[in-house]
Amino acid sequence: MENDKMKNSMWKLVAVCGVLSVVFYLLHDIIGAANYPGYCWTKQAVSDLTATDSPSFAVATGYVTVYKIFTCLCCTCLSVLVGNERKTLKIGIYLFALMQWISAVGYALFPLTGSGYDGSVQSFIHVYVLTALVVLLSIVSLILIAVGSFKGKYRLLGVLAIVALLAMFFGAVGSQNVPKEYFGVAERFSTYSATVFTGVLGVYGYARLKED
Repeated sequence: MENDKMKNSMWKLVAVCGVLSVVFYLLHDIIGAANYPGYCWTKQAVSDLTATDSPSFAVATGYVTVYKIFTCLCCTCLSVLVGNERKTLKIGIYLFALMQWISAVGYALFPLTGSGYDGSVQSFIHVYVLTALVVLLSIVSLILIAVGSFKGKYRLLGVLAIVALLAMFFGAVGSQNVPKEYFGVAERFSTYSATVFTGVLGVYGYARLKED
């Protein structure tokens, strides 16, 4: 009985943290832009708001920090609770959680400046090590979650994983090909795909709680 209560509490934590992570990421985008004179979200990347030399750095970083805490809590608890799920789905969730931890800790330790890649060791690690790991883990984890979900009873989760993956690819390709005036729009498809999917995993956790 005590174990069931603990599991239910953890599922609730997953659900709440997943949804709140999306809220705080959105707040960092909106409030950060309000504290960055001349910022244009359609032209500029969302990461400009937390660049070390940006005027919105302090405000936006505060919201991002809370976002990262909720994201890591959601994914870590979810990883603990999916022990009875199909192997493919389970591994996908493990890799998605690992990606979020690498993103949260790695980008905090090796941030970019507003000028972007400047050739420094810090910039090299940010762009060519961390980003490569995050992108690779995102793709693999979403594919595994989709496959595992379709094999089981959570087919809607599989569909949403595919949507997140397509949004990620659209953002990556679009940001290289759209006019500069719309770079920020395309780039947000990539940045928001994993963020929103974390919220989806939170809702999935709530659905699992209702079944138990």
